Formats: sequence, C-alpha cells, structure tokens
Amino acid sequence: MMGDTGKMAGEMRKTGMAGRTRGNLMENLMIVVLVFYPLRHIAKGIDFWDTGYHYANFQNMGIRHMDPMWLFSTYLSTAAGNFLTKLPHGDTLMGMNLYTGLFVSVLALTGYFFCTRKLRIPGWIAFVGEMTAISLCWCPPAALYNYLTYLLFLAAFIFLYVGLTKEKKGCLTAAGVVLGANVLARFPNLAQMAMIVAVWAYDLIVWLEDRRQSGGAAAAGETQSGEAARGGAGFWRRTLRHTGWCLLGYVSALAVLLHYIHICYGIDEYIAGITRLFSMTEKAVDYKPTSMIMGIVGRYVESMYWVVRVGVILLGGMVLFAVAGWLEALQAGRAASGEKKAAAGSGRLIYTAVRILWAGVCVAMVVWLYIRHFFSFTYYSYDSIWHPGPMFLMLTMLIALVRIFHRNSPKEEKLVSGMLILTILLTSIGGNNGIFPSLNNLFVAAPYTLWEAWRFLRNVGDKRIGRGLVLACFPARSILVTLTGLCLFQFWAFGAKFVFAEATGIPENNAFVYNNPVLKNIGMESHKAQWMTELSAFANENGLQGKEVIPYGKIPSVSYYLQMPAAFNPWPDLDSYNLKVMEADLARQEAMIGEKGAEKPVIILEDRYALYLEEKNGEKSLFPLSVEEREDMGADPKWSLLMDFMDRMGYRKTFRNEKFAVYQ
Repeated sequence: MMGDTGKMAGEMRKTGMAGRTRGNLMENLMIVVLVFYPLRHIAKGIDFWDTGYHYANFQNMGIRHMDPMWLFSTYLSTAAGNFLTKLPHGDTLMGMNLYTGLFVSVLALTGYFFCTRKLRIPGWIAFVGEMTAISLCWCPPAALYNYLTYLLFLAAFIFLYVGLTKEKKGCLTAAGVVLGANVLARFPNLAQMAMIVAVWAYDLIVWLEDRRQSGGAAAAGETQSGEAARGGAGFWRRTLRHTGWCLLGYVSALAVLLHYIHICYGIDEYIAGITRLFSMTEKAVDYKPTSMIMGIVGRYVESMYWVVRVGVILLGGMVLFAVAGWLEALQAGRAASGEKKAAAGSGRLIYTAVRILWAGVCVAMVVWLYIRHFFSFTYYSYDSIWHPGPMFLMLTMLIALVRIFHRNSPKEEKLVSGMLILTILLTSIGGNNGIFPSLNNLFVAAPYTLWEAWRFLRNVGDKRIGRGLVLACFPARSILVTLTGLCLFQFWAFGAKFVFAEATGIPENNAFVYNNPVLKNIGMESHKAQWMTELSAFANENGLQGKEVIPYGKIPSVSYYLQMPAAFNPWPDLDSYNLKVMEADLARQEAMIGEKGAEKPVIILEDRYALYLEEKNGEKSLFPLSVEEREDMGADPKWSLLMDFMDRMGYRKTFRNEKFAVYQ
C-alpha cells in the first residue's frame, strides 16, 4: 500500500513537472515570436518621406544639418537614433530598420511580462494581445520619437502601478523621471503630466474603500485604524505624499537633461527652438491644439455611426431572446400543469431556433459591415482598419469605464482601467494623425481588452427580471465575439501586409537597387527601384556622396539614401519649417559660398518642381503641369525663395529622370 502511494506521488510530480515544462516551452516560443515578428518588414519598401528623413537626422545630428526646432523638440529620440547609426550596418536602411524595429520588440515583451506577471492575465491572451498591438504599428519604426515615447510611457505606466499598489516611493519617483525624460523624447509629451490624475483617483478609491470597511467595522463594534480613522486628512496626506514623489522625479529628470543640453548647445538655442515649435502652427494649421483635439474628437464622433447601428442590432437581439425566454417559460408552465405533454420540448425548440436565427443575424451583420465599407480586404492600405481601429479603442475605453464604476472591481483593476483611458487619450495629443497614434500604442490596452472580454464570456450569465422575463447574455456574447474576431482578423492581416511608404502602404515590393549600398537587399516597387538606380548611378559617377544637398518636393529621404547631409534641413518644404528660417538659412549658405568660398550644395528637385523650372525656361515636356498646379507652385513662397537662390548662384541641371532632377 505504501509503495503504491509513493508510486502515485512520483507520477504526480512527474506530471506536474511535465506540465510546467510544456508551459515554459510555450512561453519561450511566444517570447521568441514577440521578439522577431516586429522585424518582419525590415527588408521591404522604401519611403521618400518620413523614413529617410528621420535616418538623415539621426546620421547628421546637430544644428548644422538639422532644423534646431526639430532637434530640440525630439532631442532624446534623435540622440538614440544617432547612437544606432554608429552600430554595425547602421549606415544602411536594413540595418537601421532592424535597430529601430527592436524598440517594438521591447515594447511587446515589456507589455507581455507586465500583463502576465502583474495583472495575472493568462499567457495566451497576453500573447494574442501583444501580436495585435504589433500588427497595429502602422507608423514606421524610423519615427523613433513615437516609439521611444511609447516605451517611456509604458515604463511610467508600470512604475505608477507598482508604486501605488505596493506603496513604493522609489517607483513613483521613477515614474516621474521617465515622464520628465519623455518631454525630451517629444516635446508634446508634456501633456502626459495628466497621468497624475491616476494617482489622485487611486488615492481617492483607496480612501473610499477604507471608509466603507471602517463603516462596517464600526457597525460591528470594532476599532478603526490607519488612515481611515484620520478621515479626509489621511486622504490628503497620502495624495500629497504620492504627488510629491512623482513631481520630484519629473523635475529632476527635466533639470538634468536641460542642463546637459545647455552644456552642449546653450539654453538659449533650446528656448529658441521650442519657441519656434509653438509658432509653426501659422502654416501647419493641423498642429494647432484646436485642430488636434477636433481631429481626435471627430474620429470618435464619426465612429458613433457604427456603434449606434451595432447597438440597435444588439438591442433587437435582446428583445428577441427576451420574447423567446418568455415563450419558453410559458410552455414550461403549461407542461407542468399538464395541458400539453410536448410543451417543454416545444419551449426548448423555440430557444434553439432563436439561437440559430441570431447566428445568421451576426453573419448578416458582418456582410452588411463589409458592404457599407466598415472594413475592406486591401490590407496594404489603411482602409482595412480605418473603422475597426477606432471601434476597438472605444470598446477598450467602454470596458475600462465599466470596470472603474463596477462595485466589485478590485482597486488595482480600477487603477489599470483608468490609466488605460488616459494612455489612449494622451497618446494622440501632439500629432496630426487623429486617433491613429493611440492605435500604435496598445501594448497593455490590447491584452487588457481581450482579457476582460474573455472574463465576460466565461462569467456573465442570464439574469431573470421579474416573473418569466429573462435578460439573455447570448446576444451580447455573440456580438462581442463577432466584432472582436472581425477586428483581430483585420488587424493581423493588416500587420502582415502593410508596409509604410509616403503615408500610405505599397501593394508590391519585388524590385531591388543594386548600385546603392544603403538600399542593399531592400525590396521595393519597380518604378521606385528604377528611379533610385538611375539617381544612384549618377551620384556614384559624380562622387556626390558626402556633399551637402538641398532636397525639395517631398523627397527628404534622398539625403539619407545618397549619404548626402542636408545643407540645413532634409525637408525644407515641410509646413512646420518656417519661411523666415529658410530665408535666413539660404542667406547664410549664400554668404558662405561668396565670402568663404564654400562649395555650393547640390539641389535635388522632385519631378513637378523640375517641370516648373523647365517650362519656365521654355523647355517642352511630354507631361506638362496643369494650370492649377502651376499656379499653386507659383504661390509657394519657399519655392520662390529657392528659385531665386538657384538663379543667383547659377545652378544648372545635370541629371533628370521621371522622379528627380539634380542641379549643380
């Protein structure tokens, strides 16, 4: 008997060890996927706008080749990018895509471990959530000021959670430090100071719970203790203490970083650059606070069209199931009174038929959503997530609000829910992309939403209201499964296919450039490959690498792709680059050429600007500009400045293809 018992215990230990081994193996596999999946597109596509623009700034960091406004408003991000350019293959597009893509990997891993270790979300749900978050990273990793922002913001989220729930002042100070540093990663991150609201709200929740518990203790004749006994004074003491620790870290980080910038550049340069950041809205009106806020609010209001209609369908389902439940109860009552022998079976048949009917309604709803262009199957463009994305954000915030005000929610869950709402709202502030930045930062929100949805599906059941009336949960469950499944399918397919280029996606990337080491092994569209092959051949033959360049016409990336540092700004036609600053920069270039004998910078124009000059000089073109295009370009003051500069400096055309023209 003893031998049998020992044998059984041994087998149980082996089974337990085997289970843990399988669990560890699965988690290790998920971790590997989360590390490498963000790197799936590092060899796909070239972008003439943002990607090369950021890499050019990283490579040539400083006020000589960069706009000081951009340098100081994204200082930490640019410094991090500059460090990456010094790593092996940091002078190639694929190498930089690899290094910046690893920031997404770190975000996914950090989110996964926080969700599984601290929030106790099941590993498979956290993994699905992180894969969803990665798939929605539409912004190229080259925009490091976004991904460094998300990483520091996530670190602050975790530090705040641990500091508040475990009462650790070091974590609260660390949260302040990373939020303060985040202002130097991207200046609009100043708005993230609003995370202090989570601190105050949590302290209020704790105080209210303490009061409720102390009220129960007093009713039972027990003695009150702790801050509950001190009443409101205890709440204020706790809140001021937590706020002070956060503020200490925030101010300390800002002070240290600003002192470093003062040593390197002078605080006057920093103040001048940031001051220009506030004045850029004269031209870049989409960066005005009112425009940004209205862009965010407008997208949510627009999404209410779909929310209302899905809500009407859900309401219809609830009524349908309530009627079915009433009929089933009626038939059951008749069977009990002996009126009909088959009454009970008839009632169950009614309910089964209604379930089948409702399944058909859910399928019909998906078909209707497709017909009405709620989603599409063109996964190389934003169309596939344009409406599902905002609806997912709204679902997350709705769930978070429900959990905040649910009486039985633990205070830790209320804290996470509140911080997620703040994260979604604050992430979109400071950009001109509406709510799409928030879709790019769901490394806690996506696992949280799926976890809460899973808990709802498992735990929420029918509720009886009055006599014979049942509030069925099946319609809500099926709608939730249908919409969540649709969103996940769209998000994952989008993530697998979408490659950012010129603010949209590209349908194919099967062509290569073989005479440019920066673009080695990068697949791209065939016409781009031809354009860059021809331009690279001319640059190689004439030794243009290393010479300063003025690109104009939404082609800032050529500065990086040709390894030609910008004379003063890789993207001078960008709205945020001030006209008066460009005038001063061109005047300085002219003075250096005339007085110091400096070499004239090479000027590379996009096709339409080259056409404008050719028509102005009387040259014939197979594809002339329209009257509207000619008038619009003629009214561009920056373009007029550059043309005058080219005339005075005696520039002449030395290369031309379908996309670019080089003037020397």
